Amino acid sequence: MSSESPLLVKPKKDTAIYHSITPETAQWNYLSFEARSMAKDDVWEHDTQDHELVIVLLSGNFRVSSPKGHWTTTNGRTNVFNGIAHTLYLPRNTEFTLTALSQTLDIAYGWCKADKDFKPKFVTPEETPVVIFGGDNATRQFNDLVPPGFGCQSIVVREVYTPSGNWSSFPAHKHDERILADDGTVLEPIQEETYFYKFQKPEAYAIQQVYTKDGSLDEIVRPRHNDVVMIPRGFHPVVAEHGFHCYYLNFLAGTDQCLANTTDPDHEWIYGSWSSKDNRLPLVTAKMNKH
Repeated sequence: MSSESPLLVKPKKDTAIYHSITPETAQWNYLSFEARSMAKDDVWEHDTQDHELVIVLLSGNFRVSSPKGHWTTTNGRTNVFNGIAHTLYLPRNTEFTLTALSQTLDIAYGWCKADKDFKPKFVTPEETPVVIFGGDNATRQFNDLVPPGFGCQSIVVREVYTPSGNWSSFPAHKHDERILADDGTVLEPIQEETYFYKFQKPEAYAIQQVYTKDGSLDEIVRPRHNDVVMIPRGFHPVVAEHGFHCYYLNFLAGTDQCLANTTDPDHEWIYGSWSSKDNRLPLVTAKMNKH
């Protein structure tokens, strides 16, 4: 197991922007990601320019003002294990000001280039689709923050809750070559992805493998609280350490706004093997935001 993998990014200390991943630093083509911690009344001013951008509220409350609209959170979760995210999509060429309204504010945001115009969209916890997916000890919870068909160019955002000891992103899948059906349907896109992890206790961790069938990429990493794992290509399953629930936030960007993928053929049979769902799920609900 490698803790030195270039795919595992540790958070920066003593800085407001504690993660910053760009196509230049990641050596890929589409996706950028940052995580930012703010104190009350701190202000972030930004212009999306030729990018679409999605802001995900991890904890706290904020207000966003722009010529394209104004949005305020009043029931932001206190941490990712105590509610569902508020999500704000902002199209290209949007100047905005984000102000922290709580004593501490934790946000993550991703962006990618766009050449089309879309409407801004603010999604509350109550409006967020929740899916319990998988089965047996591969059951997990999806909160689809920016799902396929959202009304944007290529960005996709999902937060995933994996109960203690369960497998996630499993059966292993990939999205690194563009494959089309005869009718033009996307069977697999090219997408880059970030996994941003959070845990309830500092000693907790997950284990994630990133591999290709030809063996040119085969990394096993152990992400802890606030770590990011970058997925440039290949299959990428996850398992949560026994005793600790696992949260990760996925941003994806690439050739298509979809979640199509290709399963590792060695694991395809597992879809038909599940006999039950994990009754610990859902781990979070929108009702938890009403604290």
